[in-house]
Amino acid sequence: MGGDHGPRVTLAACRRFLDSHPEARLLLVGLPAALSDFAHERASVVPASEVVAMDDPVEVALRRKKDSSMRVAIAQVRDGAAAAAVSAGNTGALMAIARYLLKTLDGIDRPAIATQMPNDKGGATTVLDLGANVDCSAEHLLQFAVMGSALVAALGGPEQPTVGLLNIGEEAIKGSEVIKRAGELLRAAGEAGTLNFYGNVEGNDIFKGTADIVVCDGFVGNVALKASEGVAAMIVGGLKQEFKRNLFTKLAALVAYPVLAALMKRMDYRRYNGAALLGLRGLVFKSHGSADELAFELALARAYDAARNNLLDRVRQRIDSAAPLLGQDGAAQGGDRAAPASA
Repeated sequence: MGGDHGPRVTLAACRRFLDSHPEARLLLVGLPAALSDFAHERASVVPASEVVAMDDPVEVALRRKKDSSMRVAIAQVRDGAAAAAVSAGNTGALMAIARYLLKTLDGIDRPAIATQMPNDKGGATTVLDLGANVDCSAEHLLQFAVMGSALVAALGGPEQPTVGLLNIGEEAIKGSEVIKRAGELLRAAGEAGTLNFYGNVEGNDIFKGTADIVVCDGFVGNVALKASEGVAAMIVGGLKQEFKRNLFTKLAALVAYPVLAALMKRMDYRRYNGAALLGLRGLVFKSHGSADELAFELALARAYDAARNNLLDRVRQRIDSAAPLLGQDGAAQGGDRAAPASA
C-alpha cells in the first residue's frame, strides 16, 4: 500500500516478479478492496485495515496504527509466515515497526540501512548506513561493517569483501574522533581476520569501486545517496534531451547509441532499488518511495535472493565471529536513544 504510487505500481511489479521467479510466493498485505483485482496461484492476500501514510510521524505509525499493512507485513516475518518483507512506504515508520516487532540480533545495537550504488568497475558498492542512524559511535560503525560483509557475501559478492571507512582523507590521522576510533576498531578486526578492512576511503571512492563496502553514519550516507541519485537523473535526462535537439545530435546519438544506452542503464538508480534493514531478527527490505514497476520488482528480487541465500544466518555467523571486537558495553549504552530517521 505504500510509496508514491501504491497498488497501481506495486501490484504490477508483483506480477512481473512472480512471472520471473517460478518458485516464489507472495503475501500481498493491504486493504482488501485495493487488492481484490489481483489473482495469481502463487499469491494470497493478507488483510489490513489501516495504511501508514508517507507523512505519518513514527509515533502514529508505531502506537496508533496497529493494523497497518506495514505492521501486518512485518508480523508475517516475525511469525514465520514470510521469509522477508518489502515495503515502499515511510522509511522511519518501517524501521521503527521492524525494530519493535523483530528486535535486533544479539551483538547489534542499531539496525542499519544498506543499499548498492553503481561504480566504475561495472558493479556496485554497498553503502551503509543510509539514514537509520544520524549519530553513530565507533562501535556502531564496526557493527555496520560486519553486517555489510554478510550482505555482500550472501548476494553473490566475494566471501571476504573489502570494507572502506568513509572519511575526509585516506590518512588514519584524519577525521573526527569517532571516525579515528572506528578506524582503530576496523583495523583490529582486519588483523584478527574478522573483516577485510581496506582503510579510509573518500566520497569519490564509492563510485570508483575502491572497496566493496563503504561504512558511514546515516546522515552522511543519506546525503551521498540522494546526491548520487540527483546527479544520475541529471545526466540521463541531459542525454535524452541532447538526442532530441537537432538532426546532427540525433545522428550522433544513433551512432553512439549502444555506448550511451549502456551508460544510462548503469546509471539508472532503479536497478539498485531495495535497501536491506540489517541487524534485525528477520529480513526487511525498503524500496524507494518513488519506485516504478521495474524498481519495485527488483526490490522484491533482492529480498528473495537474500532469503534464498540465508542472509540472516550469515549475519548471525559474522556477528558471532566478531563478538570479542563488537564493543558490547558501548553498544548497550547508546542504542535506544536515537530514533530512526526518515530517509
